[in-house]
Amino acid sequence: MKKKISVVIPTYNEEANVVPLAKAVTEVMERELSNYDYEILFIDNHSKDNTQALIRGLCANNKNIKAIFNAKNFGQARSPVYGMKQAYGDCVVRMCADFQDPVDMIPQFVREWEQGNKIVIGVKNASQERKGMYRIRGLYYKMIRKITEIDHIEQFTGFGLYDRKFVDVVRDLHDPMPYLRGIIAELGFDYKAIPYTQPKRRAGKSKNNFYSLYDYAMIGITSYSKVVMRLATFAGFIIGGLSFAAGIVYLILKLMYWDRFSAGIAPIVIGMFFLGALQLFFIGFLGEYVLSINTRVLDRPLVVEEERLNFEDDNKKNQQNREAKTQEADERDSRKKESTAGEHS
Repeated sequence: MKKKISVVIPTYNEEANVVPLAKAVTEVMERELSNYDYEILFIDNHSKDNTQALIRGLCANNKNIKAIFNAKNFGQARSPVYGMKQAYGDCVVRMCADFQDPVDMIPQFVREWEQGNKIVIGVKNASQERKGMYRIRGLYYKMIRKITEIDHIEQFTGFGLYDRKFVDVVRDLHDPMPYLRGIIAELGFDYKAIPYTQPKRRAGKSKNNFYSLYDYAMIGITSYSKVVMRLATFAGFIIGGLSFAAGIVYLILKLMYWDRFSAGIAPIVIGMFFLGALQLFFIGFLGEYVLSINTRVLDRPLVVEEERLNFEDDNKKNQQNREAKTQEADERDSRKKESTAGEHS
């Protein structure tokens, strides 16, 4: 039997990209990877434009194209991971819908996978996006590598190929706020990194804004770092010690120069504002950790599906697999009972 490659593509308001992207992926699969079966799985995060209608048309014309429509927008962290969990190919390629993840790298990923690499990822060594944003991302990657205990991958967006064994690991996780980059670094197999230059978005506008990027960054920090909260403890000790030393110095100067030394209120005001800002900063970070804990304790589903298309064959296969496993378990129980009866006789 042919091996099957699943290509998972999260979408949100990508009406200008889904049709040409589906065509590009299909051409690559049929031209360069014709000895593999394939499926393209679009998971749409409740788009407000014409994206869903276009995906419906793609699914109607090609049974290898599947779709999951979410009941609402569940964010950029949850929907892509849920899409990976619904893909049952021998390997899963995860890519964005804006053409910033080059389609022509898929055959290269597959070749490296066939050589035994369970995870093959694309790592940006340059980008045609705004230079300021690229540098900010670089600083974030460097920071999170220093403050976490695992080896985070710099300039990695999730674009890559993942063997079924790793996807099964992800499938077994019950994390309502998954951070794929951290999961790969913490639980994944050794990976093969392939450098590439990230092109500009083909069409449309990025759906990321400061708040969404900040939210995703906080997921990474609160999931894998203890450093920030420990900095609060260390800062408390250090500032407390400095304040005590400053108080002693002021007391000595006042006793020595009672009439001439005037402390004034400026040091008091500056110190109050400094300590207030420091407290608010760490209370805010503590709140981020509490929010992260709260989300995980509630254990809500990653997404809620509204509809799925072209999954009928998979449902039949899954039903057949369940029936086969049930039959196998019944036969095992029957053999155990016969064996037990023979020992008693």
